[in-house]
Amino acid sequence: MSSRPDVPYVPTPQTVVEKMLESAQVGPEDVVYDLGAGDGRIVITAVKKFNAKKAVGVEKNEERVRMALENIKKEGIEGRATIIKGDFFDVDLSEATVVTMFLLANVNELLKPKLEKELRPGTRVVSHEFEIRGWKPKEVIKVREEGGFGGITHIVYLYVIGEHK
Repeated sequence: MSSRPDVPYVPTPQTVVEKMLESAQVGPEDVVYDLGAGDGRIVITAVKKFNAKKAVGVEKNEERVRMALENIKKEGIEGRATIIKGDFFDVDLSEATVVTMFLLANVNELLKPKLEKELRPGTRVVSHEFEIRGWKPKEVIKVREEGGFGGITHIVYLYVIGEHK
């Protein structure tokens, strides 16, 4: 469907990646899906640092898919982490226990029906920076990234399917 908006590639800072996965309480029973996987950092961190059973990134940009797969290979976690080349609107998310995303508010809005249809109750949805309008977050976390001009504050929204309305 060509009317789907594109999302610019802006990598999530590692401190925010870790806070997103920590807030979702990712652990050995979890299957993490990252929508718009970029270089694969969320998928890699979910497996390596949080010991997720499996992590799947969905990315439609050929170059970033290649980069993410190389990063996964370099980390030696090919058996537990992978990248699907495609549009996340077309990928079945039903096996996910955690979904992470750094998209735009209008894309989150378009994704809502898909998430509600495919995700089981108890699935955690974590959005970096952009809320999912109409959903009630279980937690809103501010993450400080140190750096030039005193740093940047990022916002992480945690939703739980079944408790989100």
